Amino acid sequence: MTQLASPLNGVMRSLADVPDPVFAEGIVGPGFAIEPEIGESVEAVSPISGTLAKVLPHAFIVVKDDLTVLVHLGIDTVKLNGAGFSVVASENDEVKAGQVIVKWDTKGTKAKGVSTICPIVVLDTTSPVTTLMEIGTAVKQAQLVASFME
Repeated sequence: MTQLASPLNGVMRSLADVPDPVFAEGIVGPGFAIEPEIGESVEAVSPISGTLAKVLPHAFIVVKDDLTVLVHLGIDTVKLNGAGFSVVASENDEVKAGQVIVKWDTKGTKAKGVSTICPIVVLDTTSPVTTLMEIGTAVKQAQLVASFME
């Protein structure tokens, strides 16, 4: 079993709360979502320890053994072309759970009318992700909030 940490300070949400059917219907994979705090320099951290396989301004993927976790910072944030994001880690870096990967101006993103809700999804599996926190609960960055049976 692997435990997943919240990449952000915010409120625990279900994937069904994500305003994008690809995430909401679990097509990408099982997981949960975080509605992040609103600020000018919100830090997004790795939910697990592993290798940073991919890092874009609006999303990153961390791999550990057979586990691949996607953190998507907001919905349709790819359309911002990196505006409001500052990547502080590099692809292929070995990262620890809780290590800062991206800094994000959630206030600026929200002001542009773009959703800031963040899906956290386990890729390449049909096994469920079990949330350890009630939906609607305030969570802290790096707090263990879910588990996954590999």
